[in-house]
Amino acid sequence: MRLRLLPLLLAIAFVAGCAGTLEEDDPTEGLTDGEIYANAKQELDTGDYPTAIDLYERLEARYPYGPYAEQARLEVAYGYYKNHEPESAIVAADRFIKLHPRHPNVDYAYYLRGLATFDQSDSFLFRFFRQNIHERDARVARESFQYFSEVAERFPTSRYAADSIARMVHLRNRLAEYELFVADYYMRRGAYLAAANRGKYVLETYPNTPSVKNALEMMIGAYQSLGLDDLAADAQRVWELNFKASQPQAQGAQNNEAVD
Repeated sequence: MRLRLLPLLLAIAFVAGCAGTLEEDDPTEGLTDGEIYANAKQELDTGDYPTAIDLYERLEARYPYGPYAEQARLEVAYGYYKNHEPESAIVAADRFIKLHPRHPNVDYAYYLRGLATFDQSDSFLFRFFRQNIHERDARVARESFQYFSEVAERFPTSRYAADSIARMVHLRNRLAEYELFVADYYMRRGAYLAAANRGKYVLETYPNTPSVKNALEMMIGAYQSLGLDDLAADAQRVWELNFKASQPQAQGAQNNEAVD
């Protein structure tokens, strides 16, 4: 019987030994919440984001209540953002908003969600002339726009409101350009109705962007190709009213790459 129990006893001893080793390797063992926070903040300030994230999460696990835990939940979101982990940054920011909706710095959590997606969204249009772009790229830009709009609407006096609005203007312009890019793709393939609808979408959704002029030109060319002269004339009148055109405009195709 003793021989049969020996493997089990050895396994238990091995697990217990591993647990002891893991506990000994914990850098927060024996530290107060303030001390752990100070260490995490130092790592964050020096750019060691993985270590900072680990310490912030250990702080919350050991001391889930109190001001240090609250600040750790916010700063870990920033750590994920700086470590180029936008999805984790958004999850952490969402969690902070849910747990601390009246926190004095909750506006920053809302703002951070926009930042987490802005860099990705801002780069997608620069790929127009180099490679195919996809709808998911525009989706990220729309998400970023929505996050910044929540900052502007919920916290109009926040220190982050003005920058959020500026980024929203930038994203609107980029999204309007993206719609024209897709419209041009349809025009070059003879899908004139789809091209016209994309141009109309720009007018309705992004009316105050520089892309409106080209959107009207796209619609004129598409309707003419479809033989819809009345609609083409309507679009032409709007073009002339807003841009003082004296000649009918050809389709406003601007880009030369394909869209998947």
